[in-house]
Amino acid sequence: MKRIIGWLILISIWILPSSSWAWNDETHLAIAKAAGYQKWYNAAGADITKVKAGDIENKNHYVNNPPGIHVTAKMVIEQAHRYNDPSDETGHLYGAIIQSIREYRHTTKEGKYTEYHLAFCAHYIGDLSMPLHNTLYNAYNRKNHVATDGIIEKEVLNNLSMIKVYPITIESETDLAREIARIANLSRNLGYQLEKVGRMLSKKEAYKQISHSASLFKGILSWLKSERKE
Repeated sequence: MKRIIGWLILISIWILPSSSWAWNDETHLAIAKAAGYQKWYNAAGADITKVKAGDIENKNHYVNNPPGIHVTAKMVIEQAHRYNDPSDETGHLYGAIIQSIREYRHTTKEGKYTEYHLAFCAHYIGDLSMPLHNTLYNAYNRKNHVATDGIIEKEVLNNLSMIKVYPITIESETDLAREIARIANLSRNLGYQLEKVGRMLSKKEAYKQISHSASLFKGILSWLKSERKE
């Protein structure tokens, strides 16, 4: 029975339109911690949710961008209404970031507990910098996805200084959409460059990528903090 279950898991990973696992747990935690997120230990929670929620959550973690597609802020905003939509085969990672922040802000205004929305956002922002979550789930992606997820997993929490957090100013949803699009294009371009030459992501490239995520999340945290003071 255990052998049958194991084969079923492998088959399900193979046939999914896109693998939704992006970076492993400790890489997500390191991104959130480097950004200064007080509850950084919740940043892997969105992957845990997929165990029971399936495609309701799964489609929030990637976008199948064909080669040559340039992600725009308009595209990012347009994805937001597809948040938690299990029928969206293309995926809507960018919109998931937008909508999770909308729900955080709305819940804050209602005086309710908000942190889980922010924890989901932290995870999605980590997924944003994983190159293979911004490209088609083709033969190259399937072959290299699992190894790419774990490229720095065993060391990253002990090497937070290698995550370079640069200033990103977010003062509106428009600013956020623009920054999401910028990082999405960097990630997509890198993913297809790797595919073109047929090589794996390097550790140096992985740290550069997660630095984009940590920087964006820090900018979001600063924006939300300034809103609470108003």
